[in-house]
Amino acid sequence: MIGNIKKMRSTLDAQSNVTYSLPVGEELFDLSARIGTQVTLTHTGNIHCSNCGKKTKKSFSQGFCFPCMRKLAACDMCIMKPETCHHAEGTCREPQWGEDNCMIPHYVYLANTSGLKVGITRHTQIPTRWIDQGATQALPIFKVKTRLISGLVETALTDFIADKTNWRAMLKGDNIEIDLQQKALELIPLINERLDEVRLKFGADAVEQLSEEVVDINFPVDQYPSKIASHNFDKNPVVSGVLQGIKGQYLILDTGVINIRKFTSYEVEVN
Repeated sequence: MIGNIKKMRSTLDAQSNVTYSLPVGEELFDLSARIGTQVTLTHTGNIHCSNCGKKTKKSFSQGFCFPCMRKLAACDMCIMKPETCHHAEGTCREPQWGEDNCMIPHYVYLANTSGLKVGITRHTQIPTRWIDQGATQALPIFKVKTRLISGLVETALTDFIADKTNWRAMLKGDNIEIDLQQKALELIPLINERLDEVRLKFGADAVEQLSEEVVDINFPVDQYPSKIASHNFDKNPVVSGVLQGIKGQYLILDTGVINIRKFTSYEVEVN
């Protein structure tokens, strides 16, 4: 099987177990079924922009050529820092894309990845976002009207907890369970003043506090690595080893780990 790869697709079943498949061109490679077997990924040297399809020597913003990276709203800095969203100022690179993806409900959540963190996601990306981050637990705590507002709420919480995942720690095993609901009870009063400011500016219904159950997530991993060694197609086009597990967007092989999302749009032969 050969084709340009994209980030792994995942599903969460009723027993909280994750299954994975890898898009390779127009086909899907069932990765969960291959755990415990030898897997080889070989980069052909070709990279094709996931937007325009043109061949590019280098991938930008996880899968784009340089011109597309410069023009697409999905590659703007405000995607990484939603509190800087400038759609309302009329300067969005693609106003309709902004309407469809940013001016819609978002959730602010707590998760247990490499420890306690705060994050945001569109309502359509639950639970995919949590799985991609390698979260073993997740809890939505606020529903907000837009991406900008989610960024403002997240920023308020980052005064007290992290908003990033230590990927090395995430890959070394399942985390100690955290009482996310108790953490929410402790954190929310600390930002009430900031929430009042947001509601005053954007409306009383801009931020809705939620009362949800914690979502548990079990990843298909037979063995976690004791030491983290990373594979990189740009340095070595052949990645091979026994697939010991999958967590987040990482394949865990007995020879090292590889972040599949990092190599979106790379043409790869999968065996």
